[in-house]
Amino acid sequence: MNDLLRSFGRALTSALHPRMLWLTFMPFLAATVGWGVILWFSWQSLIGATRTWLESWSFTATLYRLFDWLGFSALHTAIAPFIVIAVAIPLIVVSVLLLIATLSMPAVIRFLSARQFASLEMRRGGTWYGSLGQALWTTLVCLVLLIVTLPLWLVPPFFALIPPLLWGWLTYRVMSYDALALHATRDERRALVRRFRLPLLLIGIASGLLGSLPTLLWASSVWLIVLFPVVTAVTIWIYAFILVFSALWFSHYCLRALQRMRAEEHGARHAAPLPY
Repeated sequence: MNDLLRSFGRALTSALHPRMLWLTFMPFLAATVGWGVILWFSWQSLIGATRTWLESWSFTATLYRLFDWLGFSALHTAIAPFIVIAVAIPLIVVSVLLLIATLSMPAVIRFLSARQFASLEMRRGGTWYGSLGQALWTTLVCLVLLIVTLPLWLVPPFFALIPPLLWGWLTYRVMSYDALALHATRDERRALVRRFRLPLLLIGIASGLLGSLPTLLWASSVWLIVLFPVVTAVTIWIYAFILVFSALWFSHYCLRALQRMRAEEHGARHAAPLPY
């Protein structure tokens, strides 16, 4: 637990460095432009398709009657846009994660290597292509799980629990590889992930909880749907900052664990034999 808190504090300090703040803007600009174009041309068709899907689902009628009974009949028209936003935001986050993993993560590792882990030998057990493959495969699995659990997103409290868990698992799988790719061998990386699986998963879930804050902002008020383009741009930057912070948190923890593991192995190799 001390290592988790210590790496958290160091990651937060590093995230406020001007160079790290700049790294949040590269994926932010790319994701904003890309998703802005996609949503601009497909928004109405997505809303129409979602309403058609809702009308064909028997649970929707029950949900509408519940809204009427509670006096929230106006929410009928907000359900379809909300679902589109609820699905779009994880996809946006995943795209930002991939951009962070391919564009920002190498710069994060170089930043930490130069400033805090200069003495840690680079054994280059991972590659850029390996990182991309790991990210794409894990993202595909996460998207399948997202689709399978989508009906539960309309049922409290699952809409607040499922995204952080999926996000935590995705972040843990992607960033643990990237954090160790430059410095650890493949065997060292696998040994570290097995040994510290729970702490790494906890960091991923904590990152997922942080990443759910902008989603809860959407859920807090229906009128934010009207400001979707502006709020989405702000949300993307918040996600980019959280992801860079998460990358720093994973990197601090993983590189410190690698440094300690090598020190233990070195000590074991050079330990004096016990007398008979």
